[in-house]
Amino acid sequence: MRLIKYITSKPLWVNILTALGLVLVLLLLFFASLSWITGFGKTEKVPSVAGQNYLAAKKLLEDKGFDVAIQDSIYIDSIAKQAVVRQIPEADAIVKHGRTIYLTINRTIPPQVEMPNLSGFSVKSAEMYLVSLGLKMGEVSYKPDIARNSVLEQLFNGQPIAPGTKIPIGTVISFVLGSGEGGGDMDMPNLVGMTLDEARNYLSTISVSIGSVMAIGPIKDSATSFVVRQSPERLTDSIGVSGLRVPNKIRQGQVVDIYISSTAPVISDTTGAIKN
Repeated sequence: MRLIKYITSKPLWVNILTALGLVLVLLLLFFASLSWITGFGKTEKVPSVAGQNYLAAKKLLEDKGFDVAIQDSIYIDSIAKQAVVRQIPEADAIVKHGRTIYLTINRTIPPQVEMPNLSGFSVKSAEMYLVSLGLKMGEVSYKPDIARNSVLEQLFNGQPIAPGTKIPIGTVISFVLGSGEGGGDMDMPNLVGMTLDEARNYLSTISVSIGSVMAIGPIKDSATSFVVRQSPERLTDSIGVSGLRVPNKIRQGQVVDIYISSTAPVISDTTGAIKN
């Protein structure tokens, strides 16, 4: 009551000035305390926590007055599980006190992928496929097969692994590749007297290829021209225990050079010798 009487006893302009002065004092007090309330002007240098265990990194940051949040988790098999992979803001950044530091950590359990079927792939293509899935290529071994450097088998821990099998990212897969040659020797076939097409078709059935084709004399149609000589020849100069010349040997994947002529050779005997 006394306060009211005091106010009403004063002229209006005095009360207005008093009110304005009071508001001004309150505003000055508010702005003076704003920096204390918000921490304005107080900064901290962000420490580096990359590579540290998440719990240790969280404690270090919180002791510095920062908040901590996990932004993402990924898997890298070359660093420790639950280790900090990266941080935002980065180390040594000057930021406001109390800022939230976002961490990306390494997963404890690696994600799994399905083993693809790489049989028949070239070794380079197979390796690129593995890398795209987060897998690694291990040892490479060879066995006889005409498909040179082609994947014949895919192995996990030395055992065949079936396509579709679930395996962790980072798993090492080994390959068995074709050596480019067949597994066993066979007698060199006699191609003399065949047409070039016949010789090519026959050699394809035993996985042997034609190398160079050389013409003897004018040739109108190479496909129907006759084989008059081959290299390696069917027989060697060696004489076996039977008294006959010994056949040359050839393997799958090897090549035979062919000499052709438009005139068929005259075969003198079953050895494939050309009669002069």
